[in-house]
Amino acid sequence: MKLWDKGISIDKKIEQFTVGNDREIDIHIAKYDVIASKAHAKMLQKVGIITVEELVELLGGLKTLEDQIKNGTFVIDPQFEDVHSKIEFELTKSLGEVGKKIHTARSRNDQVLVALHLYYKENLGIVKEKTKAFFDTLLELAETHKDKVLPGYTHLQVAMPSSFGLWFSAYAEQMIDDVYLLNAAIQTVDQNPLGSAAGYGSSFPIDRELTTKEMDFSTLKYNVVAAQMSRGKSERTIAVSLGSLCNTMSRFAMDACLYMSQNFGFISFPDELTTGSSIMPHKKNPDVFELIRGKCNKIQALQSEMVLITNNLPSGYHRDFQLLKENIIAAFEEVKDILDIFNYSMQQIIVKDVDINSDLYKYLFTVDNINTLVVEGQSFREAYQKIGGQVQDGTYVPDTSKHHTHVGSIHNLCLDKIRDKFPD
Repeated sequence: MKLWDKGISIDKKIEQFTVGNDREIDIHIAKYDVIASKAHAKMLQKVGIITVEELVELLGGLKTLEDQIKNGTFVIDPQFEDVHSKIEFELTKSLGEVGKKIHTARSRNDQVLVALHLYYKENLGIVKEKTKAFFDTLLELAETHKDKVLPGYTHLQVAMPSSFGLWFSAYAEQMIDDVYLLNAAIQTVDQNPLGSAAGYGSSFPIDRELTTKEMDFSTLKYNVVAAQMSRGKSERTIAVSLGSLCNTMSRFAMDACLYMSQNFGFISFPDELTTGSSIMPHKKNPDVFELIRGKCNKIQALQSEMVLITNNLPSGYHRDFQLLKENIIAAFEEVKDILDIFNYSMQQIIVKDVDINSDLYKYLFTVDNINTLVVEGQSFREAYQKIGGQVQDGTYVPDTSKHHTHVGSIHNLCLDKIRDKFPD
């Protein structure tokens, strides 16, 4: 069944190419199409297009479909082009002529658009919740290990003293910036496009404020052309926000891989969280973090894909938009899984004691020692040259007693302030 069927058969090769794998993808938005259809039916009754009795029938039929979706028995069969045609067919099959009225004052264009907006809004919220859970884990780890020294590096060279508390809370605070972008994406999609129809509105006296309220959108996309133009823009905005979060997690996963290696040896994980080698029995491979890194980097490429598909499209609807759904929905499912497994794994991290008296870290405190000389009255340049000379002639002896007091430093992490910064 096709919503645009006019009794003319279509070439099977063309049909297969244009439908693609929409049936499989549309399972993810079936729930939201039902939500929008219920709101639309209530609006049709309010403006007098259908009767109260017809509304009751439609809501009952939609409730049946909603239950099927919840219990996993809802299937989009091969004869249907997409979820929208499947839902209308089932309503017509069970309700007769009343089922045929559900598409009044709608186009498949705004039907898929509102379903996607609802899907995006809910899943951005879920990603945000999972990010908050990971954020909380990192701050707990920062508090637990705030006094454990960790060498700091620049250019992968030993640089200055850091701590596990500083390391964990750094990534926690980075996630706050990611949530700012998630919130921006939520605000972008939290606008009701229903009623834009094919992109130019409808001659029916529809009530768009009613459907906005029914679907719990904060506002509506007033201009009907702008509503259709949000297709593509929403996906680009979402790709930026998910990509930012994935950038943070990818870098953190890289740190985990590096710090687990024997050359660093700063952290470890239970054997059950690592994998082995088929020929090297000593190996404890950080496969989970390598896959997190790879998956996150793949998702960061999504922004380019969304831009390239939509960049030069004129206003109005274009079938190119169909290509946006698959990878943006897949990205949501992937990011949710990554957040869960990353949080689960980090909750089991084993933080090791680092011997700062090792020759490996002999020069970790040179800057602190320069600063001590400055406090005693020497100019910074004079102190720098003095410590530098000691390093060069092999007479340098580190003084590890310096205390860092300023906000956000190794001995003043401000974890409560970072916790309070996390946006609503």
